[in-house]
Amino acid sequence: MKIVIAPDSFKESLTALAAANAIEEGLKEVLPEAEYVKVPMADGGEGTVQSLVDATEGTIQYAEVTGPLGEKVNAFYGLLGDGKTAVIEMAAASGLELVPQSKRNPMVATTYGTGELIKVALDQGVERIIIGIGGSATNDGGAGMVQALGGKLLDGAGNQIAFGGAGLRELARIDLSELDPRLNGVAIDVACDVNNPLTGPKGASAIYGPQKGATPEQVELLDGYLTQYADIIKRDVGKDIRDVPGAGAAGGLGAGLLAFLPAQLKRGGDLVIEAVGLEQTVRDADLVLTGEGGINHQTIHGKTPICVASVAKKHDVPVIALAGSLTHDYTNVYDHGIDAVFSIVPGAVSLEEALASAYENMKGSARNVGAVLALGAGRKLV
Repeated sequence: MKIVIAPDSFKESLTALAAANAIEEGLKEVLPEAEYVKVPMADGGEGTVQSLVDATEGTIQYAEVTGPLGEKVNAFYGLLGDGKTAVIEMAAASGLELVPQSKRNPMVATTYGTGELIKVALDQGVERIIIGIGGSATNDGGAGMVQALGGKLLDGAGNQIAFGGAGLRELARIDLSELDPRLNGVAIDVACDVNNPLTGPKGASAIYGPQKGATPEQVELLDGYLTQYADIIKRDVGKDIRDVPGAGAAGGLGAGLLAFLPAQLKRGGDLVIEAVGLEQTVRDADLVLTGEGGINHQTIHGKTPICVASVAKKHDVPVIALAGSLTHDYTNVYDHGIDAVFSIVPGAVSLEEALASAYENMKGSARNVGAVLALGAGRKLV
């Protein structure tokens, strides 16, 4: 029996690789002769760098870059096992978690550090960059990002505009003549799982601005600044990105990447599946186990278990999912390729206890899954 183990990370408790290790340990207690293939997964959000590094035997690289509020932060990115692909989580340089709640302010927060991470990856000579754009503290449309890469966003006096969403109000002209030429030699894939346009009632400012500290008045101002930004991009760069689905992701970073870099937006899970070669691994498997911290009604919208199941079902491979928590409406995953779902939490416990015991709970749940498989095959359990 070949069993592929392809979970996402379990937030605040297990990396995807640790989750896979626990599942393998549990299964081996009752199915020791089976062949196990571990493929740490992610969907483009938090943990994507670690999962892809683990899956490809790559390395984590560190770099000091400019944080959201202009301070220096020690960020990271992944260099995959092929040595030619870099993976960046924009949140590592420009993320909301880098800013204390009392200081969150998208009027001044910048994506400059994300651009610096891209530049560091180019220094490594990579041929492909995968960028996850969730968890941003910013609403600058990727302005800081392109400035870090040599782009000039100029005010009426010919000076670079200030950092942050508010800096866009001074934008008069865009000059990309000094944009890093190495960008022309790389493929850039952006993991983006939202369809928000750049502006309007479903745009970056209206939907995500408040969680980044924007007041209602600031939301209105920021949306106006991004509208002006989109108009100038269309005039000076020749790209109309305002209403492109996903342009509003990460405070408009999706729009900036599309406008200034040779980038394309893709579903995060699909990018990871391609990068780790999951389909090749799954096609001759007898069973796939996947999972993530919580399975609920949102899981079917591009989350890791569904992405894994979609690949498995192309080859008629059954899929079992393990989760830390299940909501009452989790059963919709049964219509999307998952055959059975189990919670790894053995009873009523506090969140702290559940997180602390995640590895052992995962191992025990996997052991139980293995026992059912063994009994179904007519094996006597020791």
